[in-house]
Amino acid sequence: MTREVHVATAIAVRGTAEERIDPELGAVSLSIGVSERERDVALARTTEAHEGLIAAVRELEASGALDTWSAGQLRVWSHRPWNNEGKQLPLVHQTSAEVEVVFTDLERLGEWVSRVTTGDTVSMGGIEWRLTDDTRRRVQESAQRGAVADAVAKARVYAAALGLGVPTPVELADTGLLTAQPMTPAGGERMFAMRAAADMGAGAGSVTQFAPAKLVIEASVEARFAAEPQ
Repeated sequence: MTREVHVATAIAVRGTAEERIDPELGAVSLSIGVSERERDVALARTTEAHEGLIAAVRELEASGALDTWSAGQLRVWSHRPWNNEGKQLPLVHQTSAEVEVVFTDLERLGEWVSRVTTGDTVSMGGIEWRLTDDTRRRVQESAQRGAVADAVAKARVYAAALGLGVPTPVELADTGLLTAQPMTPAGGERMFAMRAAADMGAGAGSVTQFAPAKLVIEASVEARFAAEPQ
């Protein structure tokens, strides 16, 4: 009498999921700097602009519109530029200082940035839209669960199409980390990846209006399952 042996079929899938959420924070990068022939003039203009900007930031902070802010040190350097005829020009003194302001009140961001960048000493480098740490963890975990659920659903579809039973998970890993070795009964580490991206738009008018797109939190996993004939 021959004993029938059932061989499990290996099923490998990738599960993905994403969550979309409005940003909660807007991190504005501001740069203060001038270029002058006289070093003392460059320092005086930069110092005045820096003090004025910091005063505006502290006023904003007192109103409750900020999460955090930081200011870098003033840098000064000199160089001799060249004109389009290849002639080296007199020495020029350059200054620079960076300030980052993280808004919680996004409605005030555009008006404030427009006001502090009206002169020629303060410019905006860009805006990074963010989530708070608690929200980012919560949304990331939701995307991770969705990616696992997607992998399980795909494995079940493949198993059913092959006339197999319910697949059993064998390995689960972050995308790209799944081993290429034959399956073993032990489960792999549960590791995930997250990515966030957002777009920024500006409207017309005397005051710049920033309209951030929703942040997209993505998660991706690779999984191996084993399914036996029914």
